Amino acid sequence: MPEVTHSTVDRPASLLDELVREGARQLLQRALELEVAEVLSQFDRLRDDTGRHRVVRNGHLPQRTVLSGAGPLEVQQPRIRDRAGKEALDRIRFSSAILPAYLRRSPAVDALIPWLYLKGVSAADMSEALQALVGPQAANLSASVVLKLKEEWTRELAAFKRRDLSEQEYVYLWADGIYFTIRLDSDDRQCILVLIGATRDGRKELVAVQDGYRESEQSWSELLLDLKARGLTIAPKLAVGDGALGFWAALRQVYSATREQRCWVHKSGNVLDKLPKSVQPRALDDLHQIWMAETKAEAETAFDHFLEKYRAKYPKATECLAKDREVLLAFYDFPAEHWKHLRTTNPIESTFATVRLRHRRTKGSGSRDACLAMVFKLVEHAQRHWRKLDGHQLLPLLLEGRRFKDGIIDEANSNAA
Repeated sequence: MPEVTHSTVDRPASLLDELVREGARQLLQRALELEVAEVLSQFDRLRDDTGRHRVVRNGHLPQRTVLSGAGPLEVQQPRIRDRAGKEALDRIRFSSAILPAYLRRSPAVDALIPWLYLKGVSAADMSEALQALVGPQAANLSASVVLKLKEEWTRELAAFKRRDLSEQEYVYLWADGIYFTIRLDSDDRQCILVLIGATRDGRKELVAVQDGYRESEQSWSELLLDLKARGLTIAPKLAVGDGALGFWAALRQVYSATREQRCWVHKSGNVLDKLPKSVQPRALDDLHQIWMAETKAEAETAFDHFLEKYRAKYPKATECLAKDREVLLAFYDFPAEHWKHLRTTNPIESTFATVRLRHRRTKGSGSRDACLAMVFKLVEHAQRHWRKLDGHQLLPLLLEGRRFKDGIIDEANSNAA
């Protein structure tokens, strides 16, 4: 039998990596060529004094290595020249949207750094960790480079927290407190307060991220008052959050007109915790019958059925549910297309699900300020992939004062502003 060497065993994996990188490189190169072709087509009718095309291909820029999620990719960016010359007032300048000038790392790699940091990887070990994920080119990301990136992200966070909000208006808000373990500052866990909002056109965006103290009313009050001082004076129509938050007391003081919706995922978990495991599957189905009902009347009936069914044996579970009845069913007064967005704090939960899972199994992040900056960068990166709300065309109707009943416009009681 022929001897199988170690290199022979390793070879298929390295060939696969090479194929992935080459495929990614070709796709990127092709995208750059198509981008330039589109620009040339756009200015095809533009001619100089001699009748020649003014905007033409002009070779390539020097080869550049871009660190991506598939590893280092070597590409040559096509160049465009305007024959009118640098002095022309209407000179055409081209800047690639796919591969901006000076870009050396893809946004996906930049997102890896704060994720790894929150997982407990130190700046000194960052280069080694990135090499294992994206290849040897990551060796250039030394500890000093990572520290400079952290400083840059801290400055970006500071600018974000100072931005003017006078022209912003949010129809909905989602609030939550995210906990992290800090290695260097103290034995306490750090609570980071996060607010995400839905704009008039249905986009979800990060509104605030701030270091808090155990989700206290004081911490949330400071955050909301700061938003108001920077121009966010119009109260959102509805806020969604966990019932345990000090957020609600603060919200009533700062934006008293905003209605409250408790998160059904959190509430279901709290109720089930007060039931024996053998009962939990049936109870969960009964809870689903409430918040998945087609109308508020049907939800009220299912609510009463749950209380009647479990009150005698499990009073703590039914008390936990009953005390928030009104704010658990508030979503029925909003467009049905929005219900799936409003019944839970999923916009925040889904963004932090992976971070929370990984973070529990590590020693935690280094310092409170660094942890806050990393969380900010992670949310900022995730924000690029957030979808608009379903039925976002209905949001202006809410802002006009139109009323909804069981998810449908209530013509009889709607008052346009």
